[in-house]
Amino acid sequence: MDAIIIGAGPAGLTAAYELLLKSQIKPWVFEASADMGGISKTVNYKGNRIDIGGHRFFSKSDRVMNWWTEILPIEDTPEGHSFPLKYRGQSRDLPHEMRLADPRQTDQVMLVRSRLSRIYYLRSFFNYPVKLELQTIRNLGLWRMLRIGLSYLRARLFPLPEKTLEDFYINRFGRELYGTFFRDYTEKVWGVPCSHIAPDWGAQRVKGLSITRTLLHAVRQLWKKPGGDLAQKGVETSLIEYFLYPKFGPGQMWDTVAEIVQSKGGVVQTQHKVVRLHAAGQRIEEVSVQCLSSGEIRRVKADYVFSTMPVNELVAALEGVEVPAEVAELAKGLPFRDFITVGLLMKKLRICDGSNARSQGVADNWIYIQEPDVKVGRLQIFNNWSPYMVQDPDTVWIGLEYFVSEGDELWTKADSAMAELGIQELAKIGIIHPEDVLDSTVLRMKKTYPAYFGTYNQFDRIRAFLDGFENLFLVGRNGMHRYNNQDHSMLTAMVAVENIVSGRTDKSNIWDVNVEQDYHEEK
Repeated sequence: MDAIIIGAGPAGLTAAYELLLKSQIKPWVFEASADMGGISKTVNYKGNRIDIGGHRFFSKSDRVMNWWTEILPIEDTPEGHSFPLKYRGQSRDLPHEMRLADPRQTDQVMLVRSRLSRIYYLRSFFNYPVKLELQTIRNLGLWRMLRIGLSYLRARLFPLPEKTLEDFYINRFGRELYGTFFRDYTEKVWGVPCSHIAPDWGAQRVKGLSITRTLLHAVRQLWKKPGGDLAQKGVETSLIEYFLYPKFGPGQMWDTVAEIVQSKGGVVQTQHKVVRLHAAGQRIEEVSVQCLSSGEIRRVKADYVFSTMPVNELVAALEGVEVPAEVAELAKGLPFRDFITVGLLMKKLRICDGSNARSQGVADNWIYIQEPDVKVGRLQIFNNWSPYMVQDPDTVWIGLEYFVSEGDELWTKADSAMAELGIQELAKIGIIHPEDVLDSTVLRMKKTYPAYFGTYNQFDRIRAFLDGFENLFLVGRNGMHRYNNQDHSMLTAMVAVENIVSGRTDKSNIWDVNVEQDYHEEK
């Protein structure tokens, strides 16, 4: 039997790997691009590597954590990991329980990295999540802090019915804090007001995080014993302190998985795009695959199909079955946000906050740019994700992230103009000096973020139609039009494979992933 897997991102490659481990079904993975990993790929530019969006390898799922460390072992530090790693409910010393590797001796390793993400606003740094501390009060001023406190109390006493993402934020943070730290950034991401976005996005992305939880976390930190805790199951993910990260970025994980899949008898073909799905009754019988280099199209038999392609493209590719007009129109109306990364190689950064920086200047993995007078939304410092991401350790390699829509003003800018915009914006807000720029590159990524507006509020009708095909499984971020994280995408594939092996026909458990309150990543 054969399973056609559309897309070689985390969900697609996880499905292939799981099928080989748990069934006699042969996976055929077709990837339209030349890379493994989807948006979790790593781009190598002159020896400097770019992580598209930033991917922490952390999950509250033991299953996913085990899966990752079976593929790539955890680094063994010269100190032998003096801190205990809490994992699967137990505190243990890594050398006794886990596969270890020395990153100085091998490339096949995941590093243990400390987490720091901050907000840059009013030309100052704020800890993320925002903490009630002297620096916050100094940056915001007592009068604004008082307004934040009063509006939070009002929100707790008189919560709004949660019809929009704006209502969701106000109920958890108060109107003043929402306007200070959430509104402008979120609207940069989505390109529409928060009042036009469904609250589902907040329910997935910030879940239980609130001022109350942040204060409780601060109190717990006063009594916390020294050391690290990678599993950290009782901690909102926005408050996590350690995570794993492949030596050469997230794409290394998926390149390795693709190699394993092929070594076990699976097929992974890049620059091959599924252009048609041929249905008969309630089954997908075949798919048409186009080789993008030659233009040749061939039909491939399908006993099962795992789709990670955008839902609107999937519906448009169906053949041999009448797609209800309503479903077709709703699918066309599903919106996405696209993504531009401007990579800048720097002599140094202008900012220096006095922290124990892993790179020159600051120790942040990424920085949320809350300033309303620039379009850049987030800044990654790749040195701080992994020192091996940078060819010359005496340089600073950064990524400026812009949230855009395909065809808009930023998307259509020439690469040179886009790089110049990035340089000007970072100089404007005091992060770099333009004369310190050594090199630049620009990357564009389509359909990075499935959006929660447009026809999304009627997505259940699309889902019901597609779930009616008994051998079709929607998995992953774009496959489900859901803002899943890497681990959520993997779990949807794992559950789908389990359903096939067990003979379960109800697919609701696949859709339940990332609906449960135990999974979460930050805004």
